[in-house]
Amino acid sequence: MADAARKRSPFLGLLPLPERNAVVQALRTETVGGLVLLAAAVVALVWANTPWSGVYEQIRDFHFGIPALGLDLSVQHWTADGLLAIFFLVAGIELKRELVVGELRTPATAALPVIAAFCGMIVPAAVYAATVTVGGGSLEGWAIPMATDIAFALAVLAVLSTHLPASLRAFLLTLAVVDDLGAVLIIAIFFTSDLNFAALGGAFAGLAVIYLLQRFRVQGWWWYVPLGVVTWALMYNGGVHATVAGVAIGLILRTTRDKGESASPAERTSHLLHPVSAGVAVPLFALFAAGVGISGAALGEVFTRPEPLGVVLGLVIGKTIGIFAGTYLAARFTQAKLNPDLAWADVFALAVLAGIGFTVALLIGELAFPDPSTAEHIKAAVLIGSLIAVGLATLLIKRRNGVYRRLYDEETRDDDHDGIPDIYQRTDTAER
Repeated sequence: MADAARKRSPFLGLLPLPERNAVVQALRTETVGGLVLLAAAVVALVWANTPWSGVYEQIRDFHFGIPALGLDLSVQHWTADGLLAIFFLVAGIELKRELVVGELRTPATAALPVIAAFCGMIVPAAVYAATVTVGGGSLEGWAIPMATDIAFALAVLAVLSTHLPASLRAFLLTLAVVDDLGAVLIIAIFFTSDLNFAALGGAFAGLAVIYLLQRFRVQGWWWYVPLGVVTWALMYNGGVHATVAGVAIGLILRTTRDKGESASPAERTSHLLHPVSAGVAVPLFALFAAGVGISGAALGEVFTRPEPLGVVLGLVIGKTIGIFAGTYLAARFTQAKLNPDLAWADVFALAVLAGIGFTVALLIGELAFPDPSTAEHIKAAVLIGSLIAVGLATLLIKRRNGVYRRLYDEETRDDDHDGIPDIYQRTDTAER
């Protein structure tokens, strides 16, 4: 027990090489997708504030589908209920990977990010609730500032040209994965319409069939794609937000490789769908969700109406306090030692960056406030809160970028060009 304690890696220390490679690969796709997401959000904002804003609204509100199956939806709803199911499927796979082989596989390694993510959800909700209670507003939007948009955050890091070490990026990724799960649970529990138990029963039956196919090692996309689509449609008609089906399927897919397999079903699915999620699904959702008319009066109402003000304060103040305090207290409670090359100021900067709540925050905002006029103010609040978080995080991260550059260079140096960073070979030699 004492040996294990001595050998335990410091908090935000060097990641094991397989975990680092997995994180780097995941973050590369997320970063590219985040840049596309940023571009889509900018296009939406510009388009919605030009003389052609009427065209934007016509496209966004255009309905199509199969009415007989209860699937006659607007373009905006197809992107929110349909395309985002792909995003949440990939999130479900990532969560399963974290639970099986990643940071969440053991209680000791899971404690810090889970507690930090939990506090990063509870405190923003409490800040929102306190704000609207004092202002006499509606509590319906309490969940809006709870989720971190990892793609948006990584895009900001890419634009800033920062050199955050893999451990800091992995911590941010794990936070986002955990609070994505929290967001899905909140959507499933608190934002359901009238339940259709027959349809829900069919959806759960579809999930059970997918589980059995995985259990008996049945392969072939022609089994899983139709089953997944039917399960999604039944979940939607059952009154539970259809994105829940995506997460459920992602959690069911097998992440461990059988003997002779080059990749598990979850790995193959993630490899195929991650680019679609990051490059198509999320940007299209942003395109039709972020188009907010901006005027002086509208911006003023963001800071004078309790609901949008609660969202802004929840993202900027609630997220920062929740994640930083949760991480610090969890580290003290578990006696985890911070990487001596880093400081608590680095954790604070990440906590501020986690205040970027875009995709899931906009989705929950639409569910909490179906009235278009209120929804527009909530969208503006999400955008403004995220931009404030970006500005503050930029100042904090740039101030420490010299430290990050040194650690990044040490972590990636490969003087013998064997494909393995030299720091891992020195670590292996020291252990032997």
